[in-house]
Amino acid sequence: MNRAQTPATAPWMQDTLRQGYTALGRGDHRGAAECCRKLLSARPDLAEAHFLVGLVAQDGNDLRTAVQGFGSVTKLDPSHGAAWAQLARLFMRMGHVNRADDALAKAVQHQDGNPVVQDAIATVYSQLGDQQESAAWLERALRQQPDNLPLLVNRANNQMFLGDFDAAEDCLRRALAVNPRNANAHWLLSNLRKADDREHVEQLRGLLADNPGNPRDLAYLNYGLGKELEDLGEWPAAFEAFAAGAAARRRTLDYDEAAEVAMFDALQEVLTRQWLDARPAGCPDPSPIFIVGQPRTGTTLVERIITSHSQVHSAGELRQFDGAIRRLVNYRGNARHSAALAHAASDIDMRRLGEAYLSTSRKLRGELPRFVDKLPTNYRYLPLILAALPRAKIIHLRRDPMDACFASFKQLFADAYPHSYDQAEMARHHARYYRMMACWRDRFGERFLELRYEDVAANPEPHARTLLEFLELPWEDACLDFHRQQGAVTTASVVQVREAAHTRSVGRWHRYETQLAPLRQALTALDIPLETGS
Repeated sequence: MNRAQTPATAPWMQDTLRQGYTALGRGDHRGAAECCRKLLSARPDLAEAHFLVGLVAQDGNDLRTAVQGFGSVTKLDPSHGAAWAQLARLFMRMGHVNRADDALAKAVQHQDGNPVVQDAIATVYSQLGDQQESAAWLERALRQQPDNLPLLVNRANNQMFLGDFDAAEDCLRRALAVNPRNANAHWLLSNLRKADDREHVEQLRGLLADNPGNPRDLAYLNYGLGKELEDLGEWPAAFEAFAAGAAARRRTLDYDEAAEVAMFDALQEVLTRQWLDARPAGCPDPSPIFIVGQPRTGTTLVERIITSHSQVHSAGELRQFDGAIRRLVNYRGNARHSAALAHAASDIDMRRLGEAYLSTSRKLRGELPRFVDKLPTNYRYLPLILAALPRAKIIHLRRDPMDACFASFKQLFADAYPHSYDQAEMARHHARYYRMMACWRDRFGERFLELRYEDVAANPEPHARTLLEFLELPWEDACLDFHRQQGAVTTASVVQVREAAHTRSVGRWHRYETQLAPLRQALTALDIPLETGS
C-alpha cells in the first residue's frame, strides 16, 4: 500500500477533518468532537486529529484538554510549529511561564512561514508585553495574506497599543471590507474615536438583532454599543448595553473565586514584616518603578506623567514579576490563583527573584536609567517586590470604589479581571483588594507612595512634583505635557491617555445609580467605605 492509501491520508479522513473544522467554525463543539473521536478511533497517531482536539477544547475553555491535545501533536511531530504556538498561548494563560518560554522558542524554531502560526507567535509576544516584536510577526503574516481577517484585527489592536490610531482605523476598515459583520473589528472601531453621530450605533444594533447568540460576539457588539451611547450621553441605553455585554462575557469565563480568596489569604499570612526583616539583601538595582492598584484607577495617568521625564522609560504592563515567581518555583498548578504558589514564593531567594525580573524584562525596559512597570495587579506582590528589589519605588493609586468598579464593569478586557463582569463578584474582589492594601499599608506603609486618582486628575502639577520628589528625580516641565508623549500603551486606556488630564470620569457612576444599586449595596455590606458623595 502506498502512502496515499494509508489511513492517515485516506480521503474519508480528510473529509472528516474538514467536517470537524467546519463544525468548530460554527460553534458546534459536539459535532467537532465527534469527528475527532471517529478519526482517533481509526488512527490514534493522527497528529491533525489531536490538533483539532486542542482547538475544540481551547474554544470551549477546557485548557487542560487543549494542552493534552496540542501536546500529543508535538509528541507525534516535534516540528509542528502550529501546535507549539498554541501551547505557548495556553501556558501563558495558565501562568506556566517556563513552559510558555520553551513552547514559544520551539514555535519560532519550527514555524514554516504559516501566517496562522506567525499570528499565534505574535499573540504570545503581545502577552509578554513586547508589542514591537508582536508587530513584526503580524507584518510577516500580513505580507503573505493581506486580506486575512483575524490578522487585520490583531494588527489593528497592536497598532492601537503602539499609538498609531490612523493605521489602526485603516486596518479595521480593511477587516470590515472582508467581513462587515466581524464583531471584534466593530468593537475596536468604537474605541478608536468618540462617537459624534448614530451611524455606527445603528450598525451595531442591526448586528445585535441578527446575532445568533455567540457570547463572544455579543460581548464585543454590546460593549462597542455601550461605549458609543455613552459618548452620545444616552446613559440608560448605554448601561443596558454594558450589562448585556458583561453577561455575555461572563459566560465565556471560568473564574475560580475560591482560589483567588485562598491566594490573597495566603499572601497576607506569609508576607509579614517579620518575614521581610528576615530576608537577606535583595537585588540592589534602583531602576524599577512599580505603579499598582485596580485597573481603571489612574495608573496609566500617573505612568504617563512619570515617563514624560527624560530619565524614565515606559515599559508598559509587564507580567515579568509574576512570571519570575512562577519560573523560580516551577509552578505547574492548574489554577491561575494558588495558595500553594503564595507559600512557595515566600521561600524564593529574593535576590534571584529581583535578578530574574530584571533579566526577563531587559528587552522591554529601554536604555534610560529608570523604567515604569504599571501592571496594576502587582499590588498582590508588594512585599515580594520590597524584598527582591529594595531600591525600587512603588506607587499605589486609589479611586472611589464605586467609580473604580464601574470603570472596570464597562470595560471589555482581554483575559484579565474575570471578576469585573458581575456586580457582586466585582464588589467581593474590590473588598479583597481593599483589605490587602490596608494590610500592606499597616506593615510597609512607609515604603510606598499612595495617591488618589481624583486628586491627580483635578490638579496634576502638585502631584507630579510629589511623584518626582518620591522618585528622587529633578523636576521637568515635560511631566505636565504627558499627553503629547508617544510610545506603546498596553492598557484599556490606550486612547484616553493621549488626552490631557480631566475629571470627566470622576463620579460618573452617579449617572447609573439605580442600575448600580447591587454594587453599592454589596460594597456597603462588605464594610468598604465609600468616598464622599458615594
